[in-house]
Amino acid sequence: MTSDFADGSPDGACVRSFAESPDGACVRSFADALATGPLVLDGGLSNQLEAAGHDLGDALWSARLLADDPEAITRAHLAYFEAGADVVITSSYQATFEGFARHGIGRERAGELLALSVESAREAARRAQASRPLWVAASAGPYGAMLADGSEYRGRYGLDVGELERFHRPRLEVLAAARPDVLALETVPDTDEAAALLRAVRGLGVPVWLSYTVEGDRTRAGQPLEEAFALAADAEEVIAVGVNCCAPGDVSGAVETAARVTGKPVVAYPNSGERWDAESRCWRGRSLFAAELVREWRAAGAGLVGGCCRVGPDAIRSIASASSSS
Repeated sequence: MTSDFADGSPDGACVRSFAESPDGACVRSFADALATGPLVLDGGLSNQLEAAGHDLGDALWSARLLADDPEAITRAHLAYFEAGADVVITSSYQATFEGFARHGIGRERAGELLALSVESAREAARRAQASRPLWVAASAGPYGAMLADGSEYRGRYGLDVGELERFHRPRLEVLAAARPDVLALETVPDTDEAAALLRAVRGLGVPVWLSYTVEGDRTRAGQPLEEAFALAADAEEVIAVGVNCCAPGDVSGAVETAARVTGKPVVAYPNSGERWDAESRCWRGRSLFAAELVREWRAAGAGLVGGCCRVGPDAIRSIASASSSS
């Protein structure tokens, strides 16, 4: 499945003004783009929305605006495209049928809002009018994101793999039907949830990337990263693996491990280095994110690089500039 820019001719021929790699090869899919990279990912959606004056203090986080102000989400995506991002991640990280139900939103409307998350990103790509392919990754956060209690940074929810698969599959089906370029299975804290997600995406017809949140050389739940990434090594749906929402200092080692264990392209988008206080629902500490680290991550094997929480358009602009000059 390709972006609006990547395959626009009736006969499927490459639209060269938008979809030609540096060596002249036709880019027909997101997997092609990864292979010909490097690519720049966006930054944190929530901090961009908060900078625009939106209160994201409830359990739905940025997903609340899908119902209340979808135009705000489109504008936030557009800010990242205009900063130089090639890929934006949709506002569906915390959007689940269960979470919407707690806010009085029925299942049919919840499905519409999930699909709208993809369309909002597509609309931003149309407005950007870029002379490069622009791509949309549909976010599927972990079970803990729905709980909104910080448990995505711990894992181990007391659910088995089958229960987690049954939780994830309906949302993934709706997101896949909205035709994103890739599904971002992100901020995964442990191997049980990774195994469930990999089972849940089978047969959906959309490629995925699998991204763990890590601490040091282990998942947040404490499993070795070699074990975690090995789950995706032979999964044909997985076109990239990596890490996100971790400290910038934990990226390089994880990227090296991901590339070595899987042989797949690697995605890296850490947070600012500040720490989320789930009880007070605020960030603490200082930012450790620096665009010059991108060269280190690229050297370690990362082909798709951006930022997560508290990383804004200015940082993405610096990453894009560094990527274009390398």
